[in-house]
Amino acid sequence: MVDGDPHQMRPVAKLHDPASGRTMTIEADQPGVQFYTGNFLDGKAVGKGGTVYAQYSGLCLETQKFPNSINVPEWKSEVILAPGKTYQHTMVHRFSVE
Repeated sequence: MVDGDPHQMRPVAKLHDPASGRTMTIEADQPGVQFYTGNFLDGKAVGKGGTVYAQYSGLCLETQKFPNSINVPEWKSEVILAPGKTYQHTMVHRFSVE
């Protein structure tokens, strides 16, 4: 769950690598964020330049509505897209060095 008004842009996450100083911040207008790890990576996947993707070598942050929203009366209207309506979801990634 992300603090603040779920319909307004606000900070969601900040990732920082102390060794390089690289920092990524995320802002979004969603109530939640799903965090995925590379828990099931086993070193068999190979990426650019021959980089091997070992366990925990990556992550993903996905801002979203709550998965169970359809079953919660207060949130149900947030996940039903009526005919003629437009879905919009904004997530901003910012990269810097600190």
